[in-house]
Amino acid sequence: MKCRVGCGACCIAPSISSPLPGMPLGKPAGERCLHLSVDNLCALFDKPERPAVCSAFGADAAVCGSSREEALQLIEWLEGETG
Repeated sequence: MKCRVGCGACCIAPSISSPLPGMPLGKPAGERCLHLSVDNLCALFDKPERPAVCSAFGADAAVCGSSREEALQLIEWLEGETG
């Protein structure tokens, strides 16, 4: 599955424990990443400073569902189950 352009759910719903540029302590669950544009696109995509955890994420129907709203719900639920 390819990422939905303008979704950004994976940059909002999960926590990120590794440091990001401008976010040295990572990112709490439910908070927009500092690098997520108003169009919900990653400003660090394809840049060397993009965290490994972000680069390793692969869109999958089990996580992304069939819409942005479903992706936010699924990732939030997974965060709660694993956090």
